[in-house]
Formats: sequence, structure tokens, C-alpha cells
Amino acid sequence: MRGPHPATLKPRPAPLPAGHAEVVPPPCSHGGGTGEERAREGAPRGSPDTDTSHSHEPVPYLESPGVYRIDLVWNGLPGQVAAYLVDGGDGLAVVETGPTSTLPAVLGAIREIGRAPEDVTHLLVTHVHLDHAGGAGALLRHTPHARVYVHPRGAPHLLDPSRLIASATQLYGQDRMDALWGEMVPVPEDRLVVLHDGDEVPIGTRRLRAVDTPGHAVHHHAYHDPDAGLVFTGDVGGIRLERQPYVCAPTPPPDIDLGAWRESIRRLRALKPAMLLPTHFGGVDDPEWHLDDLARRLDGWARWTGEQAASGAGPAALADALARRATADIIAATGSEAAARAYELAVPYPMVAAGLERWWKKHGHAASEAGDRA
Repeated sequence: MRGPHPATLKPRPAPLPAGHAEVVPPPCSHGGGTGEERAREGAPRGSPDTDTSHSHEPVPYLESPGVYRIDLVWNGLPGQVAAYLVDGGDGLAVVETGPTSTLPAVLGAIREIGRAPEDVTHLLVTHVHLDHAGGAGALLRHTPHARVYVHPRGAPHLLDPSRLIASATQLYGQDRMDALWGEMVPVPEDRLVVLHDGDEVPIGTRRLRAVDTPGHAVHHHAYHDPDAGLVFTGDVGGIRLERQPYVCAPTPPPDIDLGAWRESIRRLRALKPAMLLPTHFGGVDDPEWHLDDLARRLDGWARWTGEQAASGAGPAALADALARRATADIIAATGSEAAARAYELAVPYPMVAAGLERWWKKHGHAASEAGDRA
């Protein structure tokens, strides 16, 4: 198995083609005892952290031995955006840094499990959207022994985040950027490592293997822990809040490719994981059902988008219709209007609809028919 390649030892990957500017999807102090004793236990898996005594320092949740989930409470919203700590003894990894605005939550969680930021050796991001990687450069300032690991097509955007910042500013407005995301600091080239499909990263006694999984974004990796049977799925594994029986497909423009996404789901299945760890939000131990529901939703939304387009629906009408459909589906699946509102906060429907519409215009009926045959 190949090892990772430091960015300084390989030619810098070419930027994405013109017109493919990234669009960003929305979404302590030491205590006594061991890290696992201090990690929050006893609540049902996937339930949101409810300790609000330190609003920026939620107690980490033990998902699996040595693996902790951090609720970043992004934009003041619990249970929406997660980061993970992977403790390998001699190595400590952060999987998904989150944005710079939630950096205190990451640093607090590291200390809460009995470690220090200086112990962190690896920062792995599944892709470079701001809710997953926006804080990588800033976190490096606190973790002097760490390097950032990223997909080849994401590396240029961490070295020079100007296009990411411009895209997010266009979407959210300059007046909201600092509060939502904080400063996106460039990652120094000598601290950036490019990972290719199949590369393994040793983290002390553990290892994580990069799995190229496009569909949500062309620069997307999942990370597989083959020994523990875990897969950190980023966004390609969908959005599932509080283990509700509903998996949402985040489809923001411009990179959505449903054909590639179906293949990525096939690759995730082939790993036969015991647990999936989506960034939105938390570990799920029914991976077959989870991936089935995601695949059904992707194909169903693709066909539905085609029907709406054929009827002449414009972007606003498409977004409104999708919101009504998704809200009804979520309430039917969960029995909860609150769950429906939480999903809409995680992935606003105008953004979902824009990605689906863009994909349909590019691929049309041929791609939808391919999904019917899958």
C-alpha cells in the first residue's frame, strides 16, 4: 500500500477548471480520570451533547474505543457539525477541523480527553468545504507537530483559500463571514500532505486509509479504519441527525455528480464497515440501512428534479417544492417537526435544489435512467 506524499515532494495538483469555484455547504479544562472516563457516556449514541456550561467546549462523546466525537456547536447549533479525535497512543488525529469559528471546541475537547494540542500529529479533512476544513490552517498554529492531510484536488485550496473565501462570501455575505466561519488561514506547503486513493496514514497504533469518494465534491476522501471497522464519511455518506431514520443527500453546486456518488456508495458498502461516522452528525451502527436510504434518496431526487424541470419549474419554485417534499418525508419518517427543521438548517433546500438543477441540466435523462438500472 502506498504511503502519503508530502505536498512539497509532488507537483502541486492543478486547480479545478475555470467556473468550478467551490460553494460552501452550510452545514476546557482538564478534569480527573482518564480521557475515556471524561468522555460523555451513557446517552444514546448520536444524541446531542446537552452540557451547555461551556458553550464552546462541549464534552466529547466516545463513539468507539479511542474515537471521540466533538459537537462543534457551529453557529450556536448543537448536533449539526462534528469533528472527531482518533487516539492512537503515540499519535493523535483530528478528522475534520471544522471552521476557525469553532476552534475553541476542538482545542477544549483535546484537553478534555487528557491530551494537549501539542500531542496532535495529524489533521485529516474529507474535503475542503469550510465546515470541514476551514479551520485547518488556524489549528496548525496550536498543534506544532501536526500536518494536514487532504485530497489532491483539495490541496490547492488549502494552500491558497482565496477562491473558497470568495465563494463563501458571495453566498453568505461579508457581514456574516467572520461569525460563521472565522478567518481561513492558508496551510503552509511544508505542512500539507497530499493523499491519493488507498494511501494509509499511521496514527500511533491505528491507521486510516484514504478512499476516493467523489459525488458530493470532486476533492472528497472518506477515511477507513480497517482494524476497527470505522469509516469517516464526510458528506458523501449523507446527513443523518441524531440517528433519525432519514438520510439526507447534501447536493450543493457545483461538483455534484450522482453517477460518481453512486459508485462512492458502492465503495463504502464494499468496506463492510461496522460504523459510519458522518460529519453531520455522529456515528451510526446500521451502515447497510443508512447507505440504502441515501441511495434511494439520491435516485428519487434525481428523477423528481427531472419531472420538475420538464414541467418548467424555475429555481425558486424548485426549491420551494423540494422543501415541501423533504419536510413531509422527514416528518413521515421521524414523526417530528423539530427533526424536519433541524435537517433544513443542516442543508438549506435552495442550495440542495441548485445543485440538483445544475446536475440535471448537465446530465439529464441519461444519468437518471442509469440510476433506474442500478
